[in-house]
Amino acid sequence: MWKCKKYVLVFCMTGFFAGIVYSNLAVSSFLSEAGIFNDYFLSQYSQTDILVTDYFWYISKIRLGWLLVLVVLGCTKAKKAAAGLFLAWTGFSCGMVMTAAVLKMGLKGLLLCLAALMPHIFFYGAGYLILLLTYLCYPESRWNVSKIASVFLLVLSGILLECYVNPAIMQWFIGMI
Repeated sequence: MWKCKKYVLVFCMTGFFAGIVYSNLAVSSFLSEAGIFNDYFLSQYSQTDILVTDYFWYISKIRLGWLLVLVVLGCTKAKKAAAGLFLAWTGFSCGMVMTAAVLKMGLKGLLLCLAALMPHIFFYGAGYLILLLTYLCYPESRWNVSKIASVFLLVLSGILLECYVNPAIMQWFIGMI
């Protein structure tokens, strides 16, 4: 099991550092000029009323869609490759976004990224970690009813928190910076 946990760290951190390098070398001028870290965008976001029901269905479609893709790939012989690719892509995306935030806003941008992940990241992280560790540790670790229920409930909890709690946190945080 420890070997599988090392793979999670290796894939994710490799992707994270690749995202940082890519952002700094390939697209740093583009990242620093446009995007969600623009002052106008942030001011518009803080003043927007979010229709929670519509937002819930939008987020559910995205989160459950990618979860379904990962579950389907987990039913094939490519489960370990899918898990590694998912972790590397997640790390890469995180590295790029964090770099863009720091380039555009400095420490405030980094704090904004962390606020944008609260509190739902803990639930998504736990749910996906169960799923990915099961794939990476296969055949020693196999699916059972409690793992399936845990993944579903954790991701559903993450969706609910992302839709109902995170917008309030983000509006509060943007108002402070």
